[in-house]
Amino acid sequence: MPLEALRYPVTPVGLHYLLIHYDIPFVDPARFELSVGGLVARPLELSLDDLRARPAVELEVTTECAGNGRALLPGPRPVSQPWLAEAVGTAAWRGTALAPLLAEAGPVDSAREVVFTGLDRGYEGGEEQVFERSLPLEEALRDDVLLAYEMNGAPLLPQHGFPLRLVVPGWYGMAHVKWLTRITVVAEPFTGYQQAHAYRFRRDEDDEGEPLDRIWPRALMVPPGLPDFPTRERTLAAGRCRVKGRAWSGHAPIETVEFGVDGAWAPAELDAPAGRWAWRGWHAEWEATPGEHVLSCRARDEAGNTQPDEADWNVGGYANNGVQRVPVRVA
Repeated sequence: MPLEALRYPVTPVGLHYLLIHYDIPFVDPARFELSVGGLVARPLELSLDDLRARPAVELEVTTECAGNGRALLPGPRPVSQPWLAEAVGTAAWRGTALAPLLAEAGPVDSAREVVFTGLDRGYEGGEEQVFERSLPLEEALRDDVLLAYEMNGAPLLPQHGFPLRLVVPGWYGMAHVKWLTRITVVAEPFTGYQQAHAYRFRRDEDDEGEPLDRIWPRALMVPPGLPDFPTRERTLAAGRCRVKGRAWSGHAPIETVEFGVDGAWAPAELDAPAGRWAWRGWHAEWEATPGEHVLSCRARDEAGNTQPDEADWNVGGYANNGVQRVPVRVA
C-alpha cells in the first residue's frame, strides 16, 4: 500500500497490500464447500450460499504482514519479501462469525487448536503443501473472528481469497488464511510448515522460536511534500504543515501517538476511534523551517506497549515496528 493511501480510513481494494505464497487458485463458487471436522461432535459441510444465509457481521480491520519492515532491519537481510513499510491496509470485511459455527460443530473436551486450510498449493521447505495455520481454540471462539466473503462492500477478489477467507482481528496477516476450504479441530499443537517452521520469531538460527500472533503497536505517517523520482526524497515549502498518519495495535487500543522532528518529540492529536480493530488517525502541526529535517512518529497502546527506536534483528525479519523516519528538505 503506498503510504499516501494512509489518507483513506478504509483502504481501496486495489491499494490494500497482498502477500500470496503460491498460485492464486481458481475456484468455482457453485462447487465450493467449507468442511468443519476433526474433534467435533457434528461435522459440517457448508456451501457459499449456506454461509451467506447465516447472520452477517461487518468489521473494519487493519491487517499487517508479519514481515512488514523486513528490509529496514539492521543486520543481514532475511531472504523473503523485502517489505519497507507498506505491507498494511484496512478493509471493511463482511462475513459470518466463526464462533457460532464452531459451537454447532461441537468441539470435544480434548480440543485445543483449530487448523485453517487454504486452497493455495505449492512447494516450500522442500515439501509440497497447502497454506495452513492454526489458532488456539479460545482465540478461534472470539466473537470477532470472521469467515469473510466480502471486502469493502463487494465479493472478495481472487487475489484477496475468493470466495472465502479467515479474518482474525489483531493478528498479523499470516493468520488470515485465504481461499479457506477446511477447518479442523485438533487436540495437539499444529506442526504444519507455516506454524512450526515459518512465521516464528527466532533470534538466531539455533533458536526454536515462538509462532507469531498479535500485531505490535505501530504508527506511520503520510510522507509530506512532493517526492523526487526515483529516490522518493521529499521536498516541501517552508511554513505551517499538518502531518497526518495512522496508528494501530493488536494488543490494545492506541493510547498516544508522538510526532518527532529531528529527535524532539511532542504529542500528536488523535482522531476519534474508528472501531477496536481499525487503525486510528492522528495529526500534528509543524512549522517547517528551511533545511534538512527528519520526521518520525511512534505509538503507544493502552497495554503499555510502545514502539522501539529500532527493532531487534531476527531470522525471519518479522515484527519490525521500529520508529518510522522520513527525511525531508524544506525549501
